[in-house]
Formats: sequence, C-alpha cells, structure tokens
Amino acid sequence: MARLNTLDASWLAVESEDTPMHVGNLQIFSLPEGAPETYLRDMVLRMKESHDVAAPWGDKLAWSGFLGRVIAPAWKKDKDIDLDYHVRHSALPRPGGERELGILVSRLHSNPLDFSRPLWECHVIEGLENNRFALYTKMHHSMIDGISGVRLMQRVLTTDPDRRNMPPPWAVQPKKRRAHKGDREASVPGAFAQAMDALKLQVDMAPRLWQAGNRLAQSALHPEDGLTAPFTGPVSILNHRVKGQRRLATQHYPVDRIKALAHASGGSLNDIVLYLCGTALRRFLLEQNSLPDTPLTAGIPVNIRPADDQGTGTQISFMIASLATNEADPLNRLQHIKESSRRAKEHLQKLPKKALTQYTMLLMSPYILQLMSGLGGRMRPVFNVTISNVPGPEETLYFEGAKLEATYPVSLIAHGGALNITCLSYAGTLNFGYTGCRDTLPSMQKIAVYTGEALDELEALILPPKPRKTAGRKKSIEA
Repeated sequence: MARLNTLDASWLAVESEDTPMHVGNLQIFSLPEGAPETYLRDMVLRMKESHDVAAPWGDKLAWSGFLGRVIAPAWKKDKDIDLDYHVRHSALPRPGGERELGILVSRLHSNPLDFSRPLWECHVIEGLENNRFALYTKMHHSMIDGISGVRLMQRVLTTDPDRRNMPPPWAVQPKKRRAHKGDREASVPGAFAQAMDALKLQVDMAPRLWQAGNRLAQSALHPEDGLTAPFTGPVSILNHRVKGQRRLATQHYPVDRIKALAHASGGSLNDIVLYLCGTALRRFLLEQNSLPDTPLTAGIPVNIRPADDQGTGTQISFMIASLATNEADPLNRLQHIKESSRRAKEHLQKLPKKALTQYTMLLMSPYILQLMSGLGGRMRPVFNVTISNVPGPEETLYFEGAKLEATYPVSLIAHGGALNITCLSYAGTLNFGYTGCRDTLPSMQKIAVYTGEALDELEALILPPKPRKTAGRKKSIEA
C-alpha cells in the first residue's frame, strides 16, 4: 500500500454527494477513412480484453469508507478489476449533434465514482454527427491533476495515423519517475518517517511561509498595492451552495488568435484568457442584475511538477488574481488583469520550490476547511471562480487511426464556486471547458458564447484592421 500525500488526500476528505471530486476529459475523434460499421464495437472489445492494468488505473482505496479515506488514505492494487464496469459503450440519439453530446457528458459527469473500485470510468460514445465519436474519461482528483491527466492520455495516443492494435489508456505503463518521499509504504514506520520529514521541512520553511502569509494579509488591508489576497472577492451568484448535477459547455479557438492579442497588449496568453473569462462573466452578471461593485477574483492553479516527472497525483500551487469585472472600459480591464497577474506571479516566484506545497496548503486550507465544515457557499469565498490553462500536445494525434479533432477538460466544482473554466491547448487550438452547477447557473452556456464575443471585441480594439474570416471558432457543446 502507498500513502496519499496531504494535498491528494484532501480531495477525498471534501467529497460529498453534491460535490464529487472527479475531473474528466472529453476527446472528439473522426473515424478513419473506410472504417467498418463495427469499428467502435470491436475497439471496445479489444480495450476490455487488456487486463494488464497499470498504475494509477489499477489502484483503489485501501479503506473505501468515509473514516478510512479521511483518517488513513492509502492506495492498494485491485487484483480483480472489473473492466466491464469501468469501460462503457454508449450511443447518442439522433441527430447526434454537439447538444446531444453535451447533455450526455453532463449527465455522466454528475454521477459520483464508486469508492470501492478504482476511481475512474471510460466511456466510448458513438453516433456523433459528421462521422465522429467521443471518448469521455473521468478520474478522481486524488489520483490525478490537470497536467498529469494530459500526459497520461497523451501517452496513449500516437502521431502515426496508420498505427493499429494500440493499447487502451489503462494498459500503458507510466514512465519511471524519481522517487518521492510521499510514496512510502502505508505502514506505521512509513507514516512516522513521512511525518518527521514533513515536520523538518515545515521548520526549515517556516520563516519564508510566514513572510508569504504576512504579505497576503497586508495586501488584504492595502489592496492598492496590487496583490490580490484570499477572501477579497465579493459574494456573487457564482458563490452559493451547489447541487450534484452539472452542465458542460465548450469553446474552441485557434491559439494564434490568443497569442496575437497577448503580443499586441504586452501581456501573456494567460492574461488574455483571464480577460476573456472576466469580460464574459461581467456581461453575464450584468444581464442577471447581479454584478458586484468590487471585482471578481480568480483562483489559478499553477503547475509545480518537474518536467521529467511523469507521475500522477496532485502537484499544483495556486495564485489569485483580479478579473477587474468592475471596470467598464475593456482596455482598462485588461490592464488591471495584467497587473494583478504579474503581482501574483512575482509573489509565488519568490518562494523556494521546496516550500510551494506547504504554501499551497496554507493558501488552500481555508477553502478546504470551508468545504469540510459545511460553510462553503455560506460565507465570503476564498476566490470567486477557478480558471486554469493546461498546456497540451502540439502535434496532431491519433488512436487506432482515428484523428483527435478536439479535447476539452471537464472539471470539478464545489460549494462556494459554481463555475470552473479550464483551457487545454492542442495542435494549434485552445479548447475551453466550462463546468457549472446545473441549478445555480441554469444559463451557463451564455458565458461560453460571451467569451467568443469578448475575443472578437478585443481584436477589434487592439489589432490593426485586416480582412479575415469570421469563422474563428467551431460549434460549441452546450448542455
């Protein structure tokens, strides 16, 4: 058995009926030319025949009950995994459009995982119009984060369109990685040694963590210095209690459009993503007569995984930035976002790498305590909305000759944060996945549409006029 580290275990601790803590990925493929009618049926059968299940797909909780997964969270190998349960084949009702796909994936993402089994499901979905099919995979956040999830699925795919008889995702052995102290056996000596290592690191890093925490506290008292602190965002309609049912929407843009705006504005690609999301949220809240006087804030996950670490588990830190939703002028809004983002990055970069996990727990502990205590959605949020940008593969990829056309993240939400926006780059495109609470945000699809319109508006404001095609994005998924 292997113990979970503190951050991974926290996702198990905050799991509830209304807040399942799994993340997903929706991949859309075009069938290879000349594919037989039984192509997908045969593919699913081959997938289920592969019983050589690699980690983390073959791991399950040693103790699946609530107390077991909170007090003694550990993984053990499932020696009798039931692939008929984990791998499922579905079909869309006609006409098999983006809307039908969105409705199905929203429903699948709403269902919690079975804690007595390995914490994942894989759904092959046929019947998508224009000779396409989809692959929706979900896995608990205690097993995987966004970066490792992309790498995990990327290892399955190939750049060779002629390759066949490929192994399914769960049969691909992960690359060897450096040993981590958090990977010790789940034994009393192992737990003691891990606790001693953590205590020593806490003592060594305490002065730096104290300085970082004090800096955040000062910025809360003096917001004019530009660093956005936790709990400084307003209570908005995004920040109430959520229920278990989810909605999914997507948008799909050429990444060159985003990069051109970043270059012209002197900002980063992430700054433009924050601007587009903040502008869409401002318009959405104005229409709901619910725009707060103070700006919404975004919690932004930051990858701290070494480039050569191909393992899974959560290795992220967090920063908080203003979305300047109180600023009516688009260019002023962009400038405020750039400055807030720059200050947040500088604050994070001043910390030693060894202190980042401890800093993340310091920053996220109020958020986790809100959820565990039942106060999430009943008090001021730590931040208003989660917005993340995950780098994906740059080359066109294939599986069994089927071309991967697009890939969308499907994330998690929790009490106090009814919306999550995650972007994933792939082969020259930037794919936005919007995951929201079906009941709290019944018109969430508008936010996705407004993001595209914000992109058009910003191009008109800061790029030199030139003739270009208006069809810059593909049809979106809405449910």
